[in-house]
Amino acid sequence: MADLFWLSDEQWAAIEPFLPRNQPGPERKDDRRIISGILHVISAGCRSCDCPDTYGPSTTVYNRFNRWSRRGFWRAMLAALAKAGWAGDAAALDSTYVRAHRSAHGGKGARTQAIGPSRGGQTTKVHALTDVLGRPGVLLLTPGNASDVTTAPAVLAEAPGRIRRLAADKGYDADWLRTDLREAGITPVIPGKRGRKRKIRHDTRRYRECWRIEATFNRLKDFRRIATRYDKLARNYDSALALAAVIAFWC
Repeated sequence: MADLFWLSDEQWAAIEPFLPRNQPGPERKDDRRIISGILHVISAGCRSCDCPDTYGPSTTVYNRFNRWSRRGFWRAMLAALAKAGWAGDAAALDSTYVRAHRSAHGGKGARTQAIGPSRGGQTTKVHALTDVLGRPGVLLLTPGNASDVTTAPAVLAEAPGRIRRLAADKGYDADWLRTDLREAGITPVIPGKRGRKRKIRHDTRRYRECWRIEATFNRLKDFRRIATRYDKLARNYDSALALAAVIAFWC
């Protein structure tokens, strides 16, 4: 029993107001127990069919997660909590690779499911935007071979709160991105690449705060189904990522 995941009273109080209400059909089984089962699967990395009977039928656990993923419920919960609790006006932007298994390999099908070739094989790249406390407000999936800098505008477009200062590593060093940020009233804290002819000056003290987003990725990868992607559908992996972020950072 000690190895099972159960939502604490504090965690349940944070997410319970966002649960769907007045849904058609028979009354749902105990939401807290079923969602605890979903989180057990995400945390332990087991298959849904191996979810312990303590949480109820494994088919119910899987169907609840899959059905609400299709509706975008888990992503909407993360967006709502981040919008309500976004802290400060400084943010950090970065990405991390996740190895993809048991998924479509190669071709258009893989790309549409956010899978692409990289040094580690077939991977998915998770782009994150965190607030000053290192809490992720935006999580975006792309194939592993997608460029960080070209994905940055799509991530920033979903920012849940005001940003006046953005820290990011050299992978985001591009003149056009710096120009776009300044036009939006955002000060870039991005070091220049080594090959630049004109040296880029940046706030080195504030750049050190980038450790927070690295810690964010490390915490998310404590959930074993986040650290390695077994979901074929990008939608379901994205939902698992959102739910893990809610529990780890916003409850």
